[in-house]
Amino acid sequence: MIVLGKPIGNGDAVRRNKAAVAALLKRLTDEAAIVRQGGGKEAMEKHRKKGKLRARERIQKLIDPASPFLEIGLFTAYGMYREYGGAPSSGTIVGIGRIHGRETVIVANDATVKAGAWFPITCKKNLRAQEIAMENRLPIVYLVDSAGVFLPLQSEIFPDKEHFGRIFRNNAIMSSMGITQIAAIMGPCVAGGAYLPIMSDEAMIVDKTGSVFLAGSHLVKAAIGEEIDNEELGGAEVHSEISGVTDHRMKNDDECLAKIRSIIGKLGKKPPAGFDRSEPKPPRFPITDLQGLIPADRTKPYDTYEILARLLDDSELDEYKEGYGKTLITGYGRIDGWAVGIVANQRSVVKTKTGEMQVGGVIYSDSADKGARFIMNCNQKRIPLVFLQDVTGFMVGSRAEHGGIIKDGAKMVNAVANSVVPKFTIIVGNSYGAGNYAMCGKAYDPRLIVAWPTAQIAVMGGKQASETLLSIKLQQTERGGEAISKEKQTALLKEIQDRYESELDPLFAAARLWVDAIIDPTETREVISRGIEMANHNPDIPQFNPGVIQT
Repeated sequence: MIVLGKPIGNGDAVRRNKAAVAALLKRLTDEAAIVRQGGGKEAMEKHRKKGKLRARERIQKLIDPASPFLEIGLFTAYGMYREYGGAPSSGTIVGIGRIHGRETVIVANDATVKAGAWFPITCKKNLRAQEIAMENRLPIVYLVDSAGVFLPLQSEIFPDKEHFGRIFRNNAIMSSMGITQIAAIMGPCVAGGAYLPIMSDEAMIVDKTGSVFLAGSHLVKAAIGEEIDNEELGGAEVHSEISGVTDHRMKNDDECLAKIRSIIGKLGKKPPAGFDRSEPKPPRFPITDLQGLIPADRTKPYDTYEILARLLDDSELDEYKEGYGKTLITGYGRIDGWAVGIVANQRSVVKTKTGEMQVGGVIYSDSADKGARFIMNCNQKRIPLVFLQDVTGFMVGSRAEHGGIIKDGAKMVNAVANSVVPKFTIIVGNSYGAGNYAMCGKAYDPRLIVAWPTAQIAVMGGKQASETLLSIKLQQTERGGEAISKEKQTALLKEIQDRYESELDPLFAAARLWVDAIIDPTETREVISRGIEMANHNPDIPQFNPGVIQT
């Protein structure tokens, strides 16, 4: 066991770094405040006049007082669907809250955003919520208040495998897995969406505001000529006293939320997974230092050990193969008392025993080999894995190719893909190319994946990508017999760079749910600890079998 870290001081570089991160965080805070307003003040006022609480108010009343709500996908749909007026948070709020101390997934439609209609990305967000509940065996609560599918985009949400129907399929699968599902109909619940609450274990409906039907009054009249209003068609009295579709009739939102709390509070407990936890200890250095450690100039190296010194309990790391594959740091430590296996890209330039200088943030054959072996060790020991990504990819060039970088990289990807212990991914800086895969990107099922505001996710860095795209464009133009002046080339390069840089923005990734959240670096320990606490609810860890690995 080694103790990491040293004081970072308050020099010019640290002040510049902190100022850069502070600017990024302020932008995120400002944008988040706008997103949390949902459909805006006018829409909120109309919502209140109907006697309904806002979606975020419902969540706060549902979870334990003063307990933290871990929101998933706050920035979902950010900058998307502008031609339709936008869809803040995709019109649905998702997260994990504690109800009587029990971790619970919560999904709440925000009816102030297009009447809670479902956009394509809304469906993806709901599937993510169900995935979290299934992976961690957590109960899930649906607070339903939605007009159904957003019809102008129905072709992008209705028929495919990961579209709307998958949600109801998951309802059935989750029920067979013994996962508690509670639904509250607190507004409209129409068409196919009507199946979601009724496929839950228990469904309640709020009097005068909740309604559920396969077809609303207008469609009923058009289809069969019957004239009836929505309350008579599918209101609380109908479904609680005539059809028997719902189980509980609630006077208002407050009574409904209290009922859900009461039900969740009586759930039986199952044996935990048994991940090791000791008495938590704070790091030896201030966690606020994290905001001063990432260089404002992202091309500059830094020492990842200093990051770990501010994340690990008592700043202690049991390093694995410390003298080998130095561009990847692997080792055992604790975060908030939980035992974890750390896999972190080392961003400083390192020197091998042979005198070779290896570029920080690049995965070489030796580091890939080490990473694969360590990941397999953690699976053998039932230790959750934490990946800290700041990776520009795998090493390229003849020396790397002749040395077998492809098979060594494949070995690490295989180990990550077949890993059965919970994985948590923090994107600290770059997340480029196949490095994203080897370091447990979204495609490799991390239980939680979050980004710092300094993160960038792409196939390659902006400079390389822009120059490559320009080269392709010039070749295409030249084949057509047209010559492009230097001035026009410069302008074209800037246009390409601007577009590509906008896609490197972590908000671009968060909007598409490539990450669950963008967090302040100081929140990292809390997020990892919460994630492992959630994962500990699922004791069903299958046997680790990495399959065929190239040697």
